[in-house]
Amino acid sequence: MAADLAEKTDRYEGLLAEALKEATVAPREGTPMAEAAADCYGMAESYLADGRHFRDQDDLVNALASFSYGHAWLDAGARIGLFDVPTEGHLFTVE
Repeated sequence: MAADLAEKTDRYEGLLAEALKEATVAPREGTPMAEAAADCYGMAESYLADGRHFRDQDDLVNALASFSYGHAWLDAGARIGLFDVPTEGHLFTVE
């Protein structure tokens, strides 16, 4: 089971890192929606950093949770139009 957890943690870290690279703020700069997008993006970045910290401490459960939460911030933002994201592929649940 530990090997499964380690593999899943690494996979989710990669998904979050890739999703952060692909997501761009959709609303016009200076608008409240652009600020909301920046907040969501910042939360995702913070969860990526937290997950890496937990993994470095051999706390794979919290690392996996952090990577999952980070991706959820981006995915939810994409669904409500805060981010432009690829509509095909495995990163986001849009379209």
